[in-house]
Amino acid sequence: MTAPSALAFDVTQIPFSRRRSWLDISPVVAQHDTRENLHLVSHRTSMSAIFVFEPGGPTAPDMTVTASPSRLSWVASDGGRIDAVFESETAVRVRGRGLALRIADAAKELTPFTGTYFFRDPVDGSAVFTSYETGRRYRITALEGEMNMHGSEALGESDRAVTLDAAGWEIVIEEFETAATPYAVAESFDVVERAVAAEFDAYVDAIAGWRSDDSPATIAAAYVLWSATVAPAGFLRRESVFMSKHWMDKVWSWDHCFNTLALAPGLPAEAIDQFRIVFDFQDAAGALPDSVTHSEVLYNFVKPPIHGWAFRKLRTILTEPVGETELREIYASLVRWTEFWLDRRRVPGHALAHYQHGNDSGWDNSTTFDRDRLIESPDLAAFLVVQFSVLAEIADEIDKPTDAARWRGEQDSMAVALADLWDGDTFVARGATTARASKKTSLLNNLPIVAAPWLDPAHVAPLALRITEHLTEFGPATQLVDTPEYDDDGYWRGPIWAPSTAIVEDGLRLAGESDLADTISERFRRLCEQNGFAENFDAVTGRGLRDRAYTWTASVYLTFAREAEERRAASRP
Repeated sequence: MTAPSALAFDVTQIPFSRRRSWLDISPVVAQHDTRENLHLVSHRTSMSAIFVFEPGGPTAPDMTVTASPSRLSWVASDGGRIDAVFESETAVRVRGRGLALRIADAAKELTPFTGTYFFRDPVDGSAVFTSYETGRRYRITALEGEMNMHGSEALGESDRAVTLDAAGWEIVIEEFETAATPYAVAESFDVVERAVAAEFDAYVDAIAGWRSDDSPATIAAAYVLWSATVAPAGFLRRESVFMSKHWMDKVWSWDHCFNTLALAPGLPAEAIDQFRIVFDFQDAAGALPDSVTHSEVLYNFVKPPIHGWAFRKLRTILTEPVGETELREIYASLVRWTEFWLDRRRVPGHALAHYQHGNDSGWDNSTTFDRDRLIESPDLAAFLVVQFSVLAEIADEIDKPTDAARWRGEQDSMAVALADLWDGDTFVARGATTARASKKTSLLNNLPIVAAPWLDPAHVAPLALRITEHLTEFGPATQLVDTPEYDDDGYWRGPIWAPSTAIVEDGLRLAGESDLADTISERFRRLCEQNGFAENFDAVTGRGLRDRAYTWTASVYLTFAREAEERRAASRP
């Protein structure tokens, strides 16, 4: 079998990076801003382009860019080439043979508060660039050949760059804070590359040891996760999988659940850390932040309480049980998160909790929110029913019988209140202050299938039927495609998304609708195999939309593929 590190990918779609690094190399330098040349980009403080790589000079030959998990290469038609490898999470080695390279400051202008200051360090002769945007320094040290500097100590608008001629050369680019000892070579470029390849191979074997020819995008999906992982830094206290190392460089408080499930088969400690990341930022009311990243924690919105659902699934995947101390800590966090919805998000006298905006649901602009923004939404009620049941199970395990009885009572009460949102063929939301019924053409209205064991049995089959009406050849559209509101690139008003697909598929299995669940799983896997791991997809054509290297998409693919392998294995005599 070919080693996973032999994977070839398009760096215009997926950034070249390494697990735990806050750096990547990509032409994408900001949201919807893709440049002609590749850039070194840092995600510390904010997404910031640091350097632009200009290979070949003004008369550059035709060039091809290739990428694997361990090596990025510019290959010229005349045989010259430049190769790059992440030596560590903070250092990139770059080597040239027969091809010149100019590395220029991406900011171009230095002001008192923005841009990059560049100087030659008299201690070791290296080129040092200091960035206002990241608050870090970037040092280029020549390891072989001659490096020329242009614009050292220049102020204002100026050309700041280093150049390396076409003869053989090698450099290292480092990111650090205020000072670092002069760089010393410990291993050759080729040894470093082999080590990175071996690291990635081990990662794939850990989280996807189950893979087969029936899941051909598994290695690419694993690379998306591996390369989007950052080390603890800034506000983040744990190794974290970002949504992307493009502009979606954060952890959102429901996205992380899907990445947790993908890591669980072989990296249990990392999976539990991924689950607990956002609980590190739980506020005094018990709410989770909307998102967290290096230098920002946002509390202006929340995300839906799918954490009980995710934790139950996580525990079925882990090969060893969660330790009692950690289980008690997670239970306490889930209790506070659940009580936030009961205590802070219910209108007095109302049984149902409410969202204050579409962003709270994760379905930012779903048509369910068209008539009212503050809604008592059926998906929210269903997630809470599931979360109550999980809390009751954990309470039994840790010998809290009074708690267990409380959560089962809340579960039953919320299930009754959810049933009141049934509108004949599906669920509707109601305005929290108006009691007005929502539109019911969004897939969001059908997410209560996730709580199938607690639904009125008379509602389950019609709900499954309603879900089939959303199904295209690629998966469940988030908005019925034959409605006026459908928009092929309308975010949650049409495109297929990984999380909604995962929740619906899991709920259908709980409902006994395994054939429909199989269809959804198979179609989504084929969609990713054909069109990659985009943030979302055109429901009619399957075209990838928005960010093209999105980790929850890769994670849902990995989870679906693993579960399909397990079903095939179980069906064999």
